[in-house]
Order: sequence, then C-alpha cells, then structure tokens
Amino acid sequence: MSSSVVRPLLTDLYQVTMAYGYWRAGKHEQRAVFELFFRKNPFHGEFTVFCGLGDVLHFLRNFRIEQSDIDYLKSVLPSTTEDAFFEYLRSLDTSQLKLYAQKEGSVVFPRVPLICTEGPLLLCQLIETTLLTLVNFASLVATNAVRYRLAAGPKSVLLEFGLRRAQGPDGGMTASKYCYAGGFNATSNVLAGKQFGIPVRGTQAHAFVNSFSSTDELNQPTRFLTRKDGSGKINLLECCQKYLEKLKDLLPKYQVHAGELASFISYASSFPSGFLVLVDTYDTLSVGITDFCAVAMALDEAGYSPLGVRIDSGDLAYQSSEISKIFNMLSAKTGCTWFEKLSIVASNDINEETLHSLNEQGHCITSFGIGTNLVTCQNQPALGCVYKIVELDGRACIKLSQETSKITFPGKKSVYRLFGRDGNAILDVVAKFGQEEDPPPRQGEKFLCRHPFVEQKRALVEPTAVENLLLQVWGPGCASSELPDLEQVRAQVGRSLASIRSDTKRRLNPTPYKVSLSQPLYKFLHDLWLKNATIGELS
Repeated sequence: MSSSVVRPLLTDLYQVTMAYGYWRAGKHEQRAVFELFFRKNPFHGEFTVFCGLGDVLHFLRNFRIEQSDIDYLKSVLPSTTEDAFFEYLRSLDTSQLKLYAQKEGSVVFPRVPLICTEGPLLLCQLIETTLLTLVNFASLVATNAVRYRLAAGPKSVLLEFGLRRAQGPDGGMTASKYCYAGGFNATSNVLAGKQFGIPVRGTQAHAFVNSFSSTDELNQPTRFLTRKDGSGKINLLECCQKYLEKLKDLLPKYQVHAGELASFISYASSFPSGFLVLVDTYDTLSVGITDFCAVAMALDEAGYSPLGVRIDSGDLAYQSSEISKIFNMLSAKTGCTWFEKLSIVASNDINEETLHSLNEQGHCITSFGIGTNLVTCQNQPALGCVYKIVELDGRACIKLSQETSKITFPGKKSVYRLFGRDGNAILDVVAKFGQEEDPPPRQGEKFLCRHPFVEQKRALVEPTAVENLLLQVWGPGCASSELPDLEQVRAQVGRSLASIRSDTKRRLNPTPYKVSLSQPLYKFLHDLWLKNATIGELS
C-alpha cells in the first residue's frame, strides 16, 4: 500500500512549468526516453540495493489529475496560462507510457539505469520528481539495512525500532518496509506490520518498570497465572519468591528490586509466552538478572518458555558475555537447560560501526534492536538518483560536462549482467537497444567490454551466464504489471547479494564493480560527444 500523498502533484513546480512549455511548443506528444540512475554508491561502499519499484507501479496505476488539482494549478501558474493546457492535464493518463526496470531488490551499480521510461515527453517529464522520491529513500534505507545485516551476520535477529526517530510518518513507514526487504527480521512499527505483513516485535520500556515500586501493587489478575496445560493456576508471586531463595547461593551479584520484580511478574502474567524484559533499569548484572531469572523459572514451572532479556545501555559486549555466563551456569546447576537458549537483545543507538566493533570485541548478543541510525541513514542522508532524457523521437540526447561522472550515456539502452565460472557476477554491460545494431552478449561467447571513458581499458569476457536486467514492467506490450510482493523483493535481495563477490560487499576497501559499455555504444557515445562538444578558440 502506497502513501496517500503520492499523487501527480507530488512534484516540483518546474515540472509543471516545463510541461506547459512543451505543450505550447507542440512537443508534448513527442516520444521521449528518460533513465533513472545514480552516480555513486552510498555509505562509502561499492553496491546499492534497488527498491521502490512497487511504489512506482502503484503510482502509475492510480495516476489521475483531479479537478481540485487543476484548480490549485490555476492559482499558482500565471493567469496567461491557456485553459486548453489544463484540459489536457485533466485528461492525462499513463496508458501510453512504457516502463522498463531492473527487478526490485536487485543489487545495482552507478550509471546503470534502474528505471527507463518511454512515452509522451510531457508525461515522462511530469513524473520525474515522484519517481525519484519513491526510489531514492527506499533504495538508500534498503542498502543501509543490507549493510547492517552483513555486519551482524546471518544468524543474528535484527529488529527495526526506528519509527519514533524517523523523518515523519511516511519516512517511518518507508523505512520499516524496506529495512525488512533489506534483511531485518521484524519491526516495532505496528501499522507497517498491518499494511505490509511484516512481523512485529516489542517488549517494554523503562517506564513500565519504573511504574512499579513494590510487589504490593500486584493485583489478583497479575499474581496468579494459569498453567499452560490448563491444569490449574499458580501463585506467580509466591513462586518467584521461592526461586529467589534458590538463586541466593547461585548468582554472584544477587540483589532484588521489589519494583522491578513486580513489573516483571505483571508482564509475565500478561504475556507468559512472550516474556522478554528490559533488565537495565537499575543494575543489569545484579537486580536485573536476579529478578528476571526468578520470574523465568516460575514461568517454566507453569509450562511456559521465557524468551530472554534486553539491555539498552552500558557496555553491551561485556554485559552480554556476563549474562551468557550466568545463563550457562544456571543451566548446569539447576537443570533448566532452557537458560542456554535464552535471547540476549541489545539496543542503544547501534549503528554499522557498533556492530563491527562488537564483533571485534566478542559478544553474546543474539538479537539487535536498531532504530535511529538505521532509518535516518546516519552515514549518508540521500542516495542522489537522477532522471535524465536520453532520446527524443528517435534522436539520441547527451548531457556533457567537464566532470565525466555527469556525462550521460545517450539513447535507449539494454543492460546485461555477465556471470563467471564461480557463479558470481563479473560486470554489467550497457548496450544500445536493439539486437540488430548491438547484438547482446551470449553464454560461452567472447564479448568485448569497454570502459566508458578510458580507451585502453577493455576486456574480452566469456560469460557462463547472461541476465537481461532491464525488463518491461508497465505499458503497452507488457505481459504483466503486477506489483512486486514484499516477500519476493526480500528474496530477490538475498539472491542478488549472493551473486556479488564478497570483496565488493566488504566494509573496508571494497573492490569496485565494473560497469562497461558494448563496443557499438562506446563508439556512439564518443562520436556524439565530439559532435556536441564546443571547439575552443585561442588567440
């Protein structure tokens, strides 16, 4: 489900003024081709994950300029704007638009088109900003989530806790959705769980623990717990007091805090099958662990399986290791072997660097709750996707610049990923669209790949497999324009990542992934470059 604000007027004013300029010049129906791509990978890395395509297709499917939109545009455009232009906008739809895209969830690289639009010039121009805002943040936060997953490792449970710190409700919803696509296991965002089918997780805050000061506050419903098998009730408070006596001689820092104990008992009576509590309100390794263990053992007596503890402050590596030692000791000395399987969840402003540091220190954390730095993309605020015209009525367009990184590849194009004997991707090659003019690479046949700007850099590649990356997903001639399912996107992220070499994905000094041009496109680019470049004069 896409946000209700994603409508045709979610655009920049200059898109509308250009649209009027095209219309008055009679260019509005000319057949244009635009490409959406980025120039540099985020987070000092060498890969990006493409997301947001489903939201783009939802936008196109529901594209309609309402009369209220027209009324507003009339109020902001000059009074000389012709009424016939507004009538044209009112009738505008996406039926003549074609959209080509890489699979959502794919690992992508700079300068390679993520999306290609083909259709009436005015329409292609008008949707630029909307497409960019739908793809930029979705791809950025998904890439961030993937980097956190790579840092944490495949076995850690990653929980997205970012809603309260996100850039507004829409930012929070987008982050929850695409962090899950990027490899997180669950979210704390209840609405995201409802709308997107993401598993939701949550425990308690310090406020819940602080709200109790004594076990005298426990009422009848919270003092008693029905056994899991339904065979009767236990007095949870008395049971906990029994186990506290046993723990006196077992725990090295045995202490009890009556208020914290009461909060744990109350929570356990409400969620006996989901008992995972915050143990750092007062002192993690003394009262926190003591109170938790007593309640956990009482739950076990009633037939329930406690889940674990969460720590939200202090030295996470040290505390998790000490907690694990205590759990292992209790497992051995009490015969409650389930202690060894308890989760240790850590939160507290965790970022990618924290995860790598914890790995270097050694820790026993099994799950991470990560919020602020994940959803706000602390290390880079924007991806920087751009949307450039590359063809108009069959005439190739090129944007020149003294910075080669800003020179566009002209014309409508195809993109192929070439794979090697080890099953990993070797490079992406961008070619002219049309197999007669620029035959695609083929499995087992040598294919000449050119560096876009360095003439002497070229290679013959003999791929063991070739994947066509740009597929039509919308418009006339499209076999299907079904919206990608979030689970399918998540699976595509995993498949695509697995095909990229580990040295390209590593944190320190990652190896750049090669993006090449076919020989025909290389020649076409440089011929058009020379044709359009100005000739300087010296005197």
